[in-house]
Amino acid sequence: MKKRKILKYLLPGLALPLIGLGFNAFHIYQFASKSYDTPSDVAIVLGAGSNEGKVSPVFRERINHGITLFQTGKVSSIIFTGGLGKWQNISDSEAARRYAITKGIPSEHILIEEKSSITYENLLEAKALMEQKGFGSALIVSDPLHMKRAMAMCEALEINALPAPTPSSMYWSRKAKMKSLVYEAFYYSLGLVGGKYSQNGKYSS
Repeated sequence: MKKRKILKYLLPGLALPLIGLGFNAFHIYQFASKSYDTPSDVAIVLGAGSNEGKVSPVFRERINHGITLFQTGKVSSIIFTGGLGKWQNISDSEAARRYAITKGIPSEHILIEEKSSITYENLLEAKALMEQKGFGSALIVSDPLHMKRAMAMCEALEINALPAPTPSSMYWSRKAKMKSLVYEAFYYSLGLVGGKYSQNGKYSS
């Protein structure tokens, strides 16, 4: 009887967070299809890891999209984000810069920040560069399922930006997409519960 009573009160308590998580996952999935190529001052490419100068497959796709936005005249500059990983001598953003130069992007049109390690810091440091250079608008480049959370952070940081998700991604398999969706839904929900998507909010991922 005691177990039944415990379950009677425990199940509703578990159901509500799961319903909320599912609701947010649905909206994250919907938001992933929103893409803009509105002419802007700069593309902010969110970091996704590198290994001693070699960008990760996920990061490469983001960089490639930033390059496309530059080459098609949608932006006049690119900001690559990401600092030094553990045991690394070359930052993620420097690895991205070198990769972009090999693809024909002039170095004078590339800006990097080497302090950040999480998405919030990526955007915070990119905002500082935008202010330094007088940029007023940005296209945010990341994977589609990451865009909802990234744009919520932009709003909190008062960055004038639009989503420009990658048209290609390493997260297209059903398993990889589901894993990414669950991850994003969890951290997005955590941010909502903690009131993190307000001006000058702080983020943990």
